[in-house]
Amino acid sequence: MRDEYNEYKDNMDPKKENQINIELGEKEAEGTYSNLVLISHSPAEFVFDFIRVVPGRPKAKVYSRIIMAPQHAKSLLGALQDNVARYEAQYGEIAIPVKPPAPSDGMDFKN
Repeated sequence: MRDEYNEYKDNMDPKKENQINIELGEKEAEGTYSNLVLISHSPAEFVFDFIRVVPGRPKAKVYSRIIMAPQHAKSLLGALQDNVARYEAQYGEIAIPVKPPAPSDGMDFKN
């Protein structure tokens, strides 16, 4: 009976339960640069399109599309907030440049 209890206890150990072996392939380890992310969603999923915009080129390309369940998207949001806070605590606030207003083309669609 004692062996069964120890086996059960070992199987219920949260440290063992949460362990996962993650493999990082050579191609994935190189990474892909993205300077724009378009996000869309439906009731069932969030879609993240990672794009690289090259200045002076009128066309951009989606280099990766990641699709997540809403629960995973919210977990990603929390992880990003946590990591940005730790980054800023170590290196200082991340400045986001203010984009200058686009020149007016004379069309003003106000109500």
